[in-house]
Amino acid sequence: MKVIIAPDAFKGSLTAKEAAHAMKRGIEHVFSDATIICLPIADGGEGTLEALVSATNGRYKETIVQDPLGRLIPAKLGVLGDGKTAVVELAQASGITLLAEEELDPLKASTYGTGELIRFALDEGYRKLIIGLGGSATNDGGTGMLEALGVRFFDAAGRLLKMNGGALSLIASIDDTELDERLHSTQIVVASDVENPLVGKTGATSIFGPQKGVKQAMIEPLDAGMRHFADVTERLKGKRLHDLRGAGAAGGSAGALVAYCDAEVASGIEVVLEAIGFAKHLSSVDFIVTGEGKTDRQTLNGKALLGVAKLAKDYKVPVYVISGSVEKEALDPLGEWFTGLDELNDGRPVAELMVNASEILRQKTEEIFSDRHM
Repeated sequence: MKVIIAPDAFKGSLTAKEAAHAMKRGIEHVFSDATIICLPIADGGEGTLEALVSATNGRYKETIVQDPLGRLIPAKLGVLGDGKTAVVELAQASGITLLAEEELDPLKASTYGTGELIRFALDEGYRKLIIGLGGSATNDGGTGMLEALGVRFFDAAGRLLKMNGGALSLIASIDDTELDERLHSTQIVVASDVENPLVGKTGATSIFGPQKGVKQAMIEPLDAGMRHFADVTERLKGKRLHDLRGAGAAGGSAGALVAYCDAEVASGIEVVLEAIGFAKHLSSVDFIVTGEGKTDRQTLNGKALLGVAKLAKDYKVPVYVISGSVEKEALDPLGEWFTGLDELNDGRPVAELMVNASEILRQKTEEIFSDRHM
């Protein structure tokens, strides 16, 4: 018997790698002679770096970058097992988890550190980059990142701007003549699960701003600043970001990478599955076990588990889900993709489930497959 274990992170309790190992221990108790392949997954957000490096037997390189508020912190760059592809995870440098709740300030937060990580990858000689976008604390349109890569932003008086969310509306001109020339010979793939455009009611600020500290009264002026940046960019680069699908990812960072670095935006889970060679295992696998913190209707909107299910369906491989919780109202549509749906939530306090998540997941996995005589 051959089994693939491919969970996403159980946010707040287990990384994807930790969840995979817990599931593996549960499967081993039931099928002691099974060949088990652990391929933790992610959809472009936090955890993408670990998933890609782990699944390809890659390695990490560390450098010092600025966090969203300009403080120096260590950050990791991933290198895939092919030795040629570098992975930049925006959350490493510009992530919301780097700030305390009271520090969240989209007017001041910048993606400058992510630009430093990209520059570090270039310095190390990598010319193929996967950039995972998700979990950002920023709403600067990716201008801080561009600033770190050599783009200069000026106000109406010709003064050089230090970029953040609050500076977008002050941009009078953009000079990209000093953009790191190595980017012109670099293939950049943006991995993201976000399909939102840059501006408007479904744009970066309106949809994702509130979780980053954007108050209701700030949404309109911040969105106007983002629109202004898009206007200036369109005049300079001839690329319209305003309504570009996916441009709103990570506070507009995806749009900046498209316009100034000729990046390609792709489904995060599809990028991850291709990079880790997921499909090559499917012709001989008996079943797949996956999971996440919460499986609900959002799972069907291009999230990691759906990507696994779509690929598995092509090979007629059954996929079982064991998640922290499963939305009861979504069982029917989820059932069209997944063979089984189980949850860890058994009425115990959430705090207890979170603290003991690894052992509870192991036990649940063992219990489920002991009951299913496969």
